[in-house]
Amino acid sequence: MIVITHTVQETEELARKIASEIKGGEVLLLNGTLGAGKTTFTKGFAKALGVKKTVVSPTFTIIKEYEGTSLTLYHIDMYRIEDEDEIYELGIEELYRSDSVTVIEWNKMEVLPEKVITLNVEVLGETTRQWEILGL
Repeated sequence: MIVITHTVQETEELARKIASEIKGGEVLLLNGTLGAGKTTFTKGFAKALGVKKTVVSPTFTIIKEYEGTSLTLYHIDMYRIEDEDEIYELGIEELYRSDSVTVIEWNKMEVLPEKVITLNVEVLGETTRQWEILGL
């Protein structure tokens, strides 16, 4: 599925629609260049899950955990990860549980759970984005 968004609000609405399909145990892979809207998407996604905390990019902390009303959200940014061994040392695969959903920016893992939704975002203009959604 391809979706075009023109504003932050439209990106957040897309995130809300996808969140409404989430049951638990899913991993969302967000692919796109710096500034493409991956964290903006995650903010809208978290809000739709009932997260009350402010969502920020986990670039320097690598993993952020947020409690939603029914699911825990793990937001992971692998931009600064050097290799796959470093990922496994963090124990990320232990986060894949039926009572959580994991959003990964800059994925570098080869082994992933069954429930993977991939979102490829492409910058088309200053605020316009094209979202290719696979696995939903």
